Amino acid sequence: MRKKIIHTTENLFLNLGFKSVTMDDIAHEMGISKKTIYVHFANKTKLVEAVSFSLFDMICTGIDGICNNSNNPIEELYDIKMFVMHHLKSEKSSPQFQLKKYYPQIHASLHLKQFEKMHDSVKASLQKGIETELFRPNIDIDFISRMYFNGMTGIKDHSIFPLETFSMNYLMESYLEYHLRAIVTEKGLDILNKFITTNQS
Repeated sequence: MRKKIIHTTENLFLNLGFKSVTMDDIAHEMGISKKTIYVHFANKTKLVEAVSFSLFDMICTGIDGICNNSNNPIEELYDIKMFVMHHLKSEKSSPQFQLKKYYPQIHASLHLKQFEKMHDSVKASLQKGIETELFRPNIDIDFISRMYFNGMTGIKDHSIFPLETFSMNYLMESYLEYHLRAIVTEKGLDILNKFITTNQS
């Protein structure tokens, strides 16, 4: 039952937002009583925490699978972007923003885990790019992986990039291209241009 509650709540949170979904909404959606939910979660904050980290773990598993099976580190980044966009419902309810505003402690803990995961993943991707001569050999891997995380986090700041002006899909595609053009070799640039021409929306 605990897993069912987390799964149902995850969809409600991503579609409607952490703030607007009540325990009554969750109980109604599942056809159960609130008491049943409280057997597994002491309060809404505990449920928000469980859902946030469950979603994080699922996305990490998916990213690992993409990294293990990608053709090259350029396509890998775009595949990860599509995977994350799909599972976060294009972030139409701004879950990261709401989590930061209404559940700052959970957001801070999750943010640190996200950094650790992305930092390691991007470093490995950059190293692969250097070895396959798609990325310049003299790039600072540690610095760029940190900048990449900072940029990916920064484009989700709606005070700087309002959603009525910039769609999340546009922001992520534009940032990926911006990031890659700064580090690719001529060989990498050729692959990037071909990929953008045939795949970018």
